[in-house]
Amino acid sequence: MSIITHIFSWLNDQLLKMNWLYELVRLLVEKIFGISIENKLGGSIHFFIYDTVKIFVLLSVLIFFISYIQSYFPPERTKRILGGIKGIRGNILGALLGTVTPFCSCSSIPIFIGFTSAGLPVGITFSFLISSPLVDLASFLILMTFFGARLAIAYVLVGLILAVLGGTFIGRLKMQKYIEGYVMEIESTDLEPAELSLKERVVYSKDQVGVIIGRVWLYILIGVFIGAAIHNWIPRPFVEGIIGEDNPFAVILAAAVGIPMYADIFGTIPIAEALFAKGVGTGTVLAFMMAVTALSLPSMVMLGKVVKPRLLGVFIAIVSAGIIIIGYVFNAFSWIIK
Repeated sequence: MSIITHIFSWLNDQLLKMNWLYELVRLLVEKIFGISIENKLGGSIHFFIYDTVKIFVLLSVLIFFISYIQSYFPPERTKRILGGIKGIRGNILGALLGTVTPFCSCSSIPIFIGFTSAGLPVGITFSFLISSPLVDLASFLILMTFFGARLAIAYVLVGLILAVLGGTFIGRLKMQKYIEGYVMEIESTDLEPAELSLKERVVYSKDQVGVIIGRVWLYILIGVFIGAAIHNWIPRPFVEGIIGEDNPFAVILAAAVGIPMYADIFGTIPIAEALFAKGVGTGTVLAFMMAVTALSLPSMVMLGKVVKPRLLGVFIAIVSAGIIIIGYVFNAFSWIIK
């Protein structure tokens, strides 16, 4: 058993955490640039290069394999699966299907329109809309490399719970009438998706790598830059004073800061990593990450073109309340996942 544990630990350190890359970048900074990573400048350069390369390598590999799986779940097939299930089971399935469609919050809106025009219950479509940008397989694996399996599993579970409960509440409120009329008038086509060959699935997966990396690379760089600044230049007492565990409003502040930002989870991970290092509570960091991915301002503007103000307000209120509750609960029981 000890041999198996040792092998698993080595694979985790070298393949997921990429300790070899950490040492390689350290040598680059110290030997080529002549700067110790123990000082602020050297530490910032090391953080930026290491996290950037690590995220892009992991993301490229994971997107390829996950896109291959997703090639079996085109929107038409997903609509048919969801269309046959009602009630809480439908919300659960909608949330789970969101995990195999790693769209950012803005690119989830067209899928949401397609589901709604196809006549799917509004609550189920909202479960999908919440889950899709918030939780996916790639984010789970990358979270695991940075923060460990317990936190990654916890993030996925609370994200799914929020999606299921949020969609269920919206469904119970009978708010179908608050969807813009033109959405309901869109003609829904239910064509049988063409079966792809192995080669076509590989080409599709490679194309998805380029598309998704092209869409998120800037936000990843911005996130890593902010993370490097927090990690090496902003004093720990300053961060703890604003959103530390002693501030009872830390979770609310973190969520409020996250909403105006536009990024996906991959852009928030370096910031979360730096906040953890500064002693910020687990729940506070989760609240920030979830607010950025589920309630970004640009995506709310887009959603406002699809639903009427009352439904938009209910959606924001339910998701915001869920995120804040999750944040406080995790801060209270953070010892469980440490």
